[in-house]
Amino acid sequence: MKILFISLGCDKNLVDSEVMLGMLAEQGYYFTDDETEAEAVVVNTCCFINDAKEESINTILEMAELKKSGQIKALVVTGCLAQRYCDEIQKEIPEVDAIIGTTAISSITQTLEEILNGKPENHMETLEKPPVGGRKRVVTTGGYYAYLKIAEGCNKHCTYCIIPKVRGNYRSVPMEDLLKEAAELANGGVKELILVAQETTLYGVDLYGEKSLPKLLRELCRVEGLEWIRILYCYPEEITEELIQVIRQEDKICHYLDIPVQSGSDAILKRMGRRTDTAQIRAMIQKLRKEIPDICIRTTMIAGFPGETQENHEETMAFVDEMEFDRLGVFAYSAEEDTPAAQMEDQIPEEIKEQRRDEIMELQQEIAFEAAGQMIGRRVKAMIEGKVAEEDAYVARTYKDAPGVDGYLFVNTEKQLMSGDFVDVVITGSNEYDLIGEIDDEFTK
Repeated sequence: MKILFISLGCDKNLVDSEVMLGMLAEQGYYFTDDETEAEAVVVNTCCFINDAKEESINTILEMAELKKSGQIKALVVTGCLAQRYCDEIQKEIPEVDAIIGTTAISSITQTLEEILNGKPENHMETLEKPPVGGRKRVVTTGGYYAYLKIAEGCNKHCTYCIIPKVRGNYRSVPMEDLLKEAAELANGGVKELILVAQETTLYGVDLYGEKSLPKLLRELCRVEGLEWIRILYCYPEEITEELIQVIRQEDKICHYLDIPVQSGSDAILKRMGRRTDTAQIRAMIQKLRKEIPDICIRTTMIAGFPGETQENHEETMAFVDEMEFDRLGVFAYSAEEDTPAAQMEDQIPEEIKEQRRDEIMELQQEIAFEAAGQMIGRRVKAMIEGKVAEEDAYVARTYKDAPGVDGYLFVNTEKQLMSGDFVDVVITGSNEYDLIGEIDDEFTK
């Protein structure tokens, strides 16, 4: 049977998709990207914000039309939207044969067999089920970089976030499973490993009684074949001195941290249920920049949170201007059902949320464009992502660029390179967020 597998949402969801693909491949299923060839469709959904929810629903409806026409035999829905709205999906979209919850992805092959045998069942398991790592995956990112999900769920319960209700409390994946999975990925050609979780910095507290991310990182650095290890989703209050020193000391660990800040206003941070204020965030960023001078710090902000005044917004603008984050993304606040923030008074009109989002992004553009210009003349290590069609140029990323969210480095060269090659590049120019460079005379693959 040929399966069309559609993965929506975040990189953590993508790992779940790759695990399910691995299970299906072991059972002899084939995959296709062409919906006209598919005999079954699996949609792995997201419901983090309204836009993601709409995309998931629209995708399910599109696939339901294929089922209704008889083009496909089976339609399965998995992921966060499936977990949160199982009954509603079943009622409103009867073409969906079965629903799999976020902790029940190991039932994917069983589910398809049940559908083909005319006995479809939903599979929903407890949100406290311990996560399992080390399973074979079908890597969908191109083969030279991959995500490693080190934990599931979250204990923070920020007032705007639905994740604990669809993913459960924080549960770490055993270290031996992660090391096995990392070794298999490296053996398959992966050179950059990107650590993800709802929060990476608390890794191991539940299993080992202490924050064990530094120990995990040191062990991962011993895995042969890996050249870069990148860390995403680090909460500022959980970054320890030990973690900073491991990043500073280990050559394989990129000097890059993704630290979700969400606001530059103490009043709004408190309403969000965040565990830090701007003084603590400022102190942590200053410490990181002192200990690791070339560190690249990425963050995210939420514009138009309930009760945010113009003064609060201006505080955030001032904080962004002061901190000069290397990378920054902004979301207009999205009210999610069953979250405390959605019930708060003083909800902000959409046009104001979007205006504030745009103002923060315009400020960040000035900061980012100036920083890109300051890179001219510097020599950097970069990983090739692919070739520019019909040009003697390649698309690459530096340690400052996480895939899918940051900029690119365009490398002009007549040399024949392959995706996943590492090269030394001299930066010769910049174009907004992106850099332009040329291969240094001495470079190694």
